[in-house]
Parts: sequence; structure tokens; C-alpha cells
Amino acid sequence: MKFVDEYRDPKSAKKILNAIQSIITQPWNIMEVCGGQTHSIIKHGIDQLLPEQINLIHGPGCPVCVTPLQSIDKALEIARQDKVIFCSFGDMLRVPGSHDDLLSLKAQGADIRTVYSPLDALKLSQDNPDKQVVFFGVGFETTAPTVALAIYQARQLQLENFSVLASHVRVPPVMQALLSSEANTVQGFLGAGHVCTIMGYHEYLPIAERYHIPIVITGFEPVDILQGIYMCIKQLEAGRASVENQYSRVVKQQGNLPAQQLLQQVFTVVDQQWRGLGKIPESGLAISADFSTWNAEYRFSLASINTQEPENCRSGEILQGLLKPDACPEFGKSCTPEHPLGATMVSSEGACAAYYRYRSHA
Repeated sequence: MKFVDEYRDPKSAKKILNAIQSIITQPWNIMEVCGGQTHSIIKHGIDQLLPEQINLIHGPGCPVCVTPLQSIDKALEIARQDKVIFCSFGDMLRVPGSHDDLLSLKAQGADIRTVYSPLDALKLSQDNPDKQVVFFGVGFETTAPTVALAIYQARQLQLENFSVLASHVRVPPVMQALLSSEANTVQGFLGAGHVCTIMGYHEYLPIAERYHIPIVITGFEPVDILQGIYMCIKQLEAGRASVENQYSRVVKQQGNLPAQQLLQQVFTVVDQQWRGLGKIPESGLAISADFSTWNAEYRFSLASINTQEPENCRSGEILQGLLKPDACPEFGKSCTPEHPLGATMVSSEGACAAYYRYRSHA
């Protein structure tokens, strides 16, 4: 397949692996920020092909995994209400809340529907004027523009039965939070290519300078990831710390300006709670006051939310890169995709799900 096969070419991969081997002189810890990159690494065995001096750390790049428990519980409370059609992406349905998940609630009779776009939920609100249609807006800067567009169109169409429960997060602040932690071991980053497609990478320049850490914006195919690792190791070995763009066929430094303008119009930057990581300053996107009519938190009277994480779930450590999934004592035992303790096991981008799918029976 054109534009895919060449980035999965074994000969190209072997060439880059030899290049990495030729320049590495000491151990290095590199974190891939995106969950899509994590799955590609584990699926293709990239971490097993690399020299043993390279330790790949799986970061908090799974948007479903970092959605705070409070947001899940709010979603469950709204979905339980009469005359509500609650819409969500499919990978949110089995993410456990404090006491339940959306799929279980659907089995109990709640009108919960899987959609592929927030615009599908917008169409449902037009087709069901007697129902309140709520879309669960989750994700990084990659998916936030489509949610912003749905909210913007809802205002243009004056749809008063459509709203969004928003839980969007931003990547640069969490990278800074990780680097500021006393437990930090990250020495280089593979940046999330899809996020940078929207936002560009100008926000990463001061991070690389402040923390003296190389950041390589990287794609998702094996050759992309290997080349990103090579570029990162090359900087580390030379003592350099700058932002480089491996994913130049897609990512430009300025990003997608119309998408950014829409985000600035519909959302406002706020402090945000991250599941497993706590509150991170200026890391969230909340619906702005100008669009508050379409904010589900304002539309529905939500009771006080008392969240409760499973005591034996170690997903917080996994999201911070402090623990590999297969080192968790619950992995594959009390925690499986069928009965997950945390979101990292059930999400399609979760590190635990990747290890369970590709490594649990190795």
C-alpha cells in the first residue's frame, strides 16, 4: 500500500537499527508520549529489537486512560437520566468509573450510543428533538477541534437539545509535569505526531530549552519510530537538546491554523485533573463562557461526585512511566480487558492493553 508499506520496510528498519547501534555509547531513557506509538512499539517488537542500552518508557499519551474518574462518573450520572441519548466513542464504554461503566449502564437500559464523530451526535439531536443528546468529548488536541466544530455548529443551528461533556487535555503541560517530578527518569521524548499535526510544535521549543531535553516529533509506523529514536539518541550522545521533526510529511511547525483558531474560540485553557497523575496547571480545555449553553455540566444538575479508584490498580504509575504493565502484580490476573481495574487495560491506546494483546502469551 503506497505511503504505508515503505514505513514498514524491514530493510529500512534494519538500516536504522544498525545506525543506532553504531552511535550509542551509554544507557538512555526515552519516552514515547502517544499511546498509538506505544501500541506500534509493542506490536512490532521495536523495544526488543533495540540495543539493550535503550529503555523505552510509555507515557501518558492515551486520552481515554487519563480522563479523570470524576468525568467518567459525571458521564454515568447524565446517561442515567430520562430522555437522554448519551453518545461516546467506543473505547470509552468499558472504562471503569467508581462503581460502573457506560457499557454496563447500556445493558441496564440507558440510551447510550457509539458514534464515530461528534457530528454524528449533532445529527442525532436534530433527529430527536424531544431528547437531550450529550456527547462525551474526550481526547488531546487531535480530537478537540472536531468537538469544537460540533459545538460551534450547534450554536449556528440553535440546537438547544445538544450539549458536550468536555474532558479534553493538552500534551505540553503534562510533559513539563513529568520532567518536574522528582521521580523523573526521562532523558528524551518522542513527540506525538497527530497532536503536532493540529498544534504544530512551537510549544515544545521552550520545554526542550528549559529542561535541556531532546524532543523528536515522530510518526507511528515502525520506520518512523526507529528514525525518531535514532534522531533522539544522536542528540543525547552529542549533548544537544532541541526539537526535531521526523514526521515532516505531515507536521508543520505552525500546525493547522484554522483548527487552532476554532479551539481558541470555543474552548478556554484551564487546570485539569488527570487520572493517575493529579491536577496539572493549564493542561485542560473547557468550554468557554460564550458557548456555555452547550456545556453539559451547566445543563444538567449533577450531584456531588465522590470518586473512588481501585486500591490495587497501578495505572497511575504506568501512565507516569514508573512501571511497565507486565511488572504490575495484577496484570493478566485480576486485571484483564474483560475485567479491567483501570483504563490502561481497556483502552485501545492503553499500555496495559498493548502488553496484554501482544505480550501476555509470549
